[in-house]
Amino acid sequence: MLPLDVSNEIGQLESVLVHTPGAELRAVTPGNKGDYLYDDIMQVETAQREHRRFVAVLERFARVHQVADLLAAALEQPEARECFVRGTLDVVPSEVLGRQLKELEPAALARLIIEGVEAEGGAVARALNAVGYTLPPLPNLFFPRDIGVVIGRHAVVGSMRHGVRWTEELLIKILFAYHPALANAGLLYDGSEERRNDHTLEGGDIHVLRPDLLVLGFSERSSAAAIDRLSEVLFERTGVTDLLVVVMPKEPTAIHLDMLFTQVDRDLCVVYPPYFLGPERLAVLHRRKGHDGVREMPDFFTALRETGAPLEPVFAGGGLRKMQDREQWTSGCNLLALKPGMVVSYRRNEATIEALRGAGFRVVSSVDFVAFDDWVDTKHRTVITVDGDELVRGGGGPRCMTLPLRRVGP
Repeated sequence: MLPLDVSNEIGQLESVLVHTPGAELRAVTPGNKGDYLYDDIMQVETAQREHRRFVAVLERFARVHQVADLLAAALEQPEARECFVRGTLDVVPSEVLGRQLKELEPAALARLIIEGVEAEGGAVARALNAVGYTLPPLPNLFFPRDIGVVIGRHAVVGSMRHGVRWTEELLIKILFAYHPALANAGLLYDGSEERRNDHTLEGGDIHVLRPDLLVLGFSERSSAAAIDRLSEVLFERTGVTDLLVVVMPKEPTAIHLDMLFTQVDRDLCVVYPPYFLGPERLAVLHRRKGHDGVREMPDFFTALRETGAPLEPVFAGGGLRKMQDREQWTSGCNLLALKPGMVVSYRRNEATIEALRGAGFRVVSSVDFVAFDDWVDTKHRTVITVDGDELVRGGGGPRCMTLPLRRVGP
């Protein structure tokens, strides 16, 4: 049996890929943060502590794999190493870098790929403190959701919108191709081979609601051309019959669909209300296998009902627009389901947590959850709160920080 199998957003999480951030975050400075897709810089030790506590919650449910560990193991295989070095040099051509990559042991090579390689720099560059990187570091890697997606027993390699993340595409492809923990039925889409500007696709815009139904975000990061290509492959090679495409605004607050919407239980989702209800609601298109063209739907929730997947909304930020705006910015919609009705949220999004409480969720801190055994098997809806005051500065939440490899049920 293949280890990869994800056919919904809320089934019991059994296996998941994460990356605890490290020294690569120190490459982000006030001067270059925009180049690395950051709005602010992070305190590394605090971010690591927050992430480790998050991982401790995941470990109560699932086998948790670290990217660096799996990459080092995969690079033990000569074929994987050759493929990885060749692909890296295609992105960053450098004879000096090529020699360095070929000489390192697998664990050191994995660490170097993640943390980057600083350029030696000439006399002027050193005098002006303007030495850059031969191989850029990967400070966005602790959001692995974007670079890889599991759909059923198949895999998708993201096609990243920004070049600073292109090495991440190659990294996840190596894992899908060579590590047994990510063995799969084949790639549906290989973004590591895609360099056309109008073909970009990121995992935050892909939501697998059922084996036959996906919701996709047409966003700044995922293009219409890539969505069309993925749609064709899904219809041809999987059991997917219906796709709902949410047409998102080109705004920095709406990078991916999972910054506006996540499913949290069989009949429940958390949304940023202005984009799904009322006059500001986003356009939604329905594409069905075997039918030409698409059908525009009245709204998102009507589209869900008509495809047999009705969901009721919980408002991120509660009922006040100012709180909705604030908490959408701090990933209030970006929750991770560990099993139906048991989700992880940043503790700081207090209005969202109160809205979940109103929907029947009990609230428990990550510290208490890890300390007491009786929480895991609870039948009650539960939201587990984790600290994320530093992690959120990277621009994502619990869903972004995980790449689910296997879910069971619901």
